[in-house]
Amino acid sequence: MQGVIKSFDPGSGVGVVICDTDMVEYELAEGALDGSIFRMLRQGQRVVFELDAAGMASAIQMGSEVDMGTPGFGPPLADA
Repeated sequence: MQGVIKSFDPGSGVGVVICDTDMVEYELAEGALDGSIFRMLRQGQRVVFELDAAGMASAIQMGSEVDMGTPGFGPPLADA
């Protein structure tokens, strides 16, 4: 799934991500950043995530506009 960080508290690890497709808000699961390059998240940051069995956002990864298929952000042009 793809979304945007709505809020994140680096002290507690509590946060919320909004899913791009249906605008549903998901709380971050405990350890959502484990195995990720992230140590903290900022409001408005675009991410790719999965839902755990409890319906919480987990496995947070960085997503680029190209990865997310955002209109207007196609693959880079090859040098001629």
